[in-house]
Amino acid sequence: MAKAIMVQGTMSNAGKSLLCAGLCRIFRQEGYRVAPFKGQNMALNSCITSEGLEMGRAQVVQAEAAGAEPSVRMNPVLLKPVTNVGSQVIVLGEVRGNMTASEYYAYKKALIPEVKAAYDSLAAENDIIVIEGAGSPAEINLQADDFVNMGMARLAHAPVLLAGDIDRGGVFAQLYGTIALLDKADQARIKATVINKFRGDEALLKSGLVTLEKLTGKPVAGVVPFLPVDIDDEDSLSQRLQKKAADCLLDLAVIRLPHLSNFTDFSALEATPGVGVRYVSSARDLKEPDLILLPGTKSTIADLRWLRECGLEAQIKKRAAAGTVIFGICGGYQMLGRTVTDAEGAEGGGSIRGMELLPADTEFASEKHRTRLSARAGQVKGPLARLSGAALEGYEIHMGRTILAPGAQPLVTLETGAADGCQQGHVYGCYLHGFFDSAACRQALLTALAEEKGVTLGSGLAFDLAAYKDRQYDLLAQGMREHLDMKLIHRILEEGEGYAI
Repeated sequence: MAKAIMVQGTMSNAGKSLLCAGLCRIFRQEGYRVAPFKGQNMALNSCITSEGLEMGRAQVVQAEAAGAEPSVRMNPVLLKPVTNVGSQVIVLGEVRGNMTASEYYAYKKALIPEVKAAYDSLAAENDIIVIEGAGSPAEINLQADDFVNMGMARLAHAPVLLAGDIDRGGVFAQLYGTIALLDKADQARIKATVINKFRGDEALLKSGLVTLEKLTGKPVAGVVPFLPVDIDDEDSLSQRLQKKAADCLLDLAVIRLPHLSNFTDFSALEATPGVGVRYVSSARDLKEPDLILLPGTKSTIADLRWLRECGLEAQIKKRAAAGTVIFGICGGYQMLGRTVTDAEGAEGGGSIRGMELLPADTEFASEKHRTRLSARAGQVKGPLARLSGAALEGYEIHMGRTILAPGAQPLVTLETGAADGCQQGHVYGCYLHGFFDSAACRQALLTALAEEKGVTLGSGLAFDLAAYKDRQYDLLAQGMREHLDMKLIHRILEEGEGYAI
């Protein structure tokens, strides 16, 4: 049975996901069989596994860092917010339905056996399980039937590292207060603290660290700075969504929808030299980009209505009329069509006029379509004609089907022989997440945009994305080794619950 170590945080976005990814990489480098685990994840960034099941993107990243095949057992419960008070509940990769917060909290106790079985299955196959918590264990109103923070630590008999985010201020109060709000048994499960996201001279922290250790009775396992690594983020708190215009040869604008999902579709573009990717949430900030990207969303109708009300739709259509290339993925593709109809109430019901930039109509259904597949761009016309025939791999995850008008031109051909997507003039869209991960697609797209603009990009357009990610995980592991007391962490891991502070 695997040994376990858990990283909990004092708040959301304390850096738990990245710390867990780094530990996964370190243990893998040391020759262990490693798997990540998070009992419950709330995020709109998700991925489809090789068996066609849905899991949170953060655990996919951690699995990559561990050199393991992603499995829904690593994230048995995924909550995808649909409204401010409700989420789609996904258990072991399958949709169980939409629930309000109160409905879910009445239901969650029944999920504990499934969460425990998923964990035990992974633990039987690996040497080490790196467990990630969610939010904070000190959310005392949510402790009943918990299986993601201290409840999960108890199920897995896991010692805990508690991470605090110094960049947001008050880190000593975060750590001390979190521990103080726990009962004695759970306080004892915390074996060390970690100061995360530090900027500046660590020597200035010394007196504070000494006092913190005295107050909590826990050693500080390290002070981890902001590390210069490019690794996919988990959710809408991602700092990459704050990016503004950069001095780059190509300017790519991603529309930051209120229910933005799978913004990792654009990670490969962000990593390309000479390409600037910025996220836009107001009409005045759109300006005149070389490419406008409409991303996925968990609430197509609501986000399309938001686009209309805030003036971004008018600006996008104005840019389209001026010849700017527009590209939509999944929900963004649906928005570009003529109509979006939700007769079955998959997103709350209703119907709305689309942006009318593609000759297509979308009808939602309650059954979710999810699959991994290979595809090839068809006969692409217009400014992105270079894409024609380019091979790609990705996944589809959506609740609707899009029907093209007679004579409309699809964008890609799936490995099944079915057509997907649509193109008209300089507007393009498809359901395939991971479209830009393909070196061939990325090179064709960016070369076409550069030629249209009259600039020349360097030779790094077709870089190997998998190799690039692998280097980033190695850099993360290196940085964490330099700033964490790995001897202490190994001792905690080996002794588990019995580690004596």
